[in-house]
Parts: sequence; structure tokens; C-alpha cells
Amino acid sequence: MKIKLPGLNLRKSIKPDKHLPIIIVLVVFVVAGYSLSNTKIASLQNIIQNLTNQKDQNLVELEKIGKELENLKNQDQIKINKDLESKITSIETTYKKAVSVYEDLLDLKAKTTKTTDMDKDFSEVLALLSKQNYNDADKKLSDLTKSISDENAKIAASFTIPANVPENNSPPGAGYSRQQVSTDAGTFMVSLIATDIGSTRVVVDTASDSDCPDNCPVLPLATYVSRNGAFAGVNGTYFCPASYPSCAGKTNTFDLLVMNKNKYYFNSANNVYSNNPAVIFGGGYVRFVSGASQWGRDTGVDGVLSNYPLLVSGGNVTFGGDDDPKKGSKGSRSFVANKGNTIYIGVVHSATVAESARVMKVLGMENALNLDDGGSTALWSGGYKVGPGRDLPNAILFVKK
Repeated sequence: MKIKLPGLNLRKSIKPDKHLPIIIVLVVFVVAGYSLSNTKIASLQNIIQNLTNQKDQNLVELEKIGKELENLKNQDQIKINKDLESKITSIETTYKKAVSVYEDLLDLKAKTTKTTDMDKDFSEVLALLSKQNYNDADKKLSDLTKSISDENAKIAASFTIPANVPENNSPPGAGYSRQQVSTDAGTFMVSLIATDIGSTRVVVDTASDSDCPDNCPVLPLATYVSRNGAFAGVNGTYFCPASYPSCAGKTNTFDLLVMNKNKYYFNSANNVYSNNPAVIFGGGYVRFVSGASQWGRDTGVDGVLSNYPLLVSGGNVTFGGDDDPKKGSKGSRSFVANKGNTIYIGVVHSATVAESARVMKVLGMENALNLDDGGSTALWSGGYKVGPGRDLPNAILFVKK
């Protein structure tokens, strides 16, 4: 007897799922996508890291450039120029002060030999300047300025008029006189020479024959007197002495209007509009003008000379002082003046320029003009009455007709 068991028909019992291929495809895509995603993420991470690294490097570079820029700012031409300008200003200021003090020291030497300590102090100033120590040099110069001022005051206070000099407030009618003149500002010694314009030619002589820009010739007053056969003379205009450092490049020059005995007008072009006073010596007259611009270029006169200030005009004092310390210090003050047809040249001793004007007023001068003074002061009448002083580029002379 055969028993038939039911057979297993797998092929019939297991039927394939129609979604399986789709699932497989999805799985493949998911796996591939995940892999691709990881790859892209990794790639992006690398890019981001590279960018981050690049950013860090740029930051470093920017910081580096920033530092370099700051350095450049500290070293750029503007800052360099400002620093240089500041340094130049310090040098110029101290140098100008040193020059001024040195020239004051030279003027003091014309009055006294007691300058040894001040000479040493000035040498120390030069040493400080050579080391570019401008602050200490400036302080030393201020101290030296005070020392010079104190010494000048001491000299002025010690000046006494000799007992044998007569008191007389009237000027001589002719010839030389030394006398005491009493004013409301004090009593002053005056040395002066008088001559009548009718019998005398008043001329201006110059060491140079024409305008001179530098290293100009100069002569002693005695030489001017001798070569013109004059009987009297006085120093002339302000000028730039060769001994002054500030006169480098223009030594012994003068920039005021002068017509010399040869009828040559010096500094004519730059005095067309000059307000500096002048004196004109004609054949038989003298004329004072408050400004050289008021005078033309007439060569029919004997001489023309401009200087400043005008002390007296029309019998009235025209100068009472200004802010120039040199005019306000005591010293020998040369002048040219007139009273009618009488011409005077002379020196007021130990006076300020304003005090000299008061002396002119008391003496009855109608007009008076201040001349160069200090170390240039010189007065001649048969010999030096004052001076000789330094050599001069020009002088006023009395010559007999």
C-alpha cells in the first residue's frame, strides 16, 4: 500500500515580491547616496578647512601689513618732514639767538675788556650746539644775555662826566666843543662840531664807487678826512659789519639811500618808497625830510644821506623810543643836525636814542638825524675826538669851500 505524502512545491509556494527590485534599487541608491554624501561632506570639510586656513593666513598677512603700515605711518615723509621741520626750527631759533648774543657781546667788547667769563660761557654754548643740545644751549644763552645786560647797566651807571667839562645848553657857533647839557632826562656829555653852511661844503664820501652786494670796502674815518682835505667828519649810515655772523653774505653793506661826492646814488632802486628820513646838503643850504621817498635823484646837491630815526623836526622831538632794545640801551649816539645855517655833527655820550633826541631839543636844534652808533661811533676834528671805532663804508665830512 503506498502512502502518498503531499510534496512541497517551493516554486509554487514562494512567489516573488514585485516590490523587491524597487527596494533593491532604493537600497543601492541610498548606499550610493550616503557614500557620495560622505564624499561630498569630506570634500566640503576639506574646502572649509582650506578656506579657514586661507582665512587665517590672510589675517596673518593683514596683521603683518597693518604693522608695516603703522611703521610706514611713523616713517612717512609727512612725519619725517614734521620732525625735520621741528628740528630745523630748534636749530634756527637757537642759532639766531646765539648770533644775536654774540653780536651783543662784540658790542660790549667795544666798551670794556671785562668779558672773559662771558667769552667762556659763549664757548660752552657752541659746544652744546655742536652736540645738538638745543635746550641747554638756549638756557645758557638766556643766562649770557642777562650777564651782558647787567654789564652794560654797570658801565652806564659808572659813566661820569669829567669835572672839567663845562655845563652849557647852547651849542657853539663854530668849531669843536665838549659840554654838559642838562635835560629833564638827566645831564649828558656832548661832543660836537659846528660849521656855517655858507663857507663849508658838506659831503658824503663812500669807500665803494658804486653799489656793493657783499665784502664791500671800508675805511677809517681818518682816511676819509685825509683824502678829502676835510677838517671834520663823523660816521655815517648803519651798515652790516664783517664781524657780525648775521652779516655773512652781505658784509659791510648798507641799504639806505646815499649820494656820494661823485654824485652816485647808492641803493636808489630799493629806496623809491622809503620812509626812512634823510638829510640833503645843498650848496648853501641843508634840508631834512621825514622820508627819503620825498627826495628825487637830483645830483645838483653836495650830498645826501638817509638814516633813522629822525630825532628832531621843526624844533620838536620826533622820537621818544620804540621796542628796539639797542636804541633803548645806553651808548654813544652820533648825529647830524642844524640850527639855521649852522650844521652840527657830534656824539651824545652814554645815552639812549630817545635821550639823544631830548639833548638835541635842549640845544635848540631845528632838525636832527640819528646816525650809526655803538662800535661804529667816530668823530674827527683835528684828530679823533671819539673813536676811531670800526672802519666805515661812508662818512659825513666838512670841507672848506
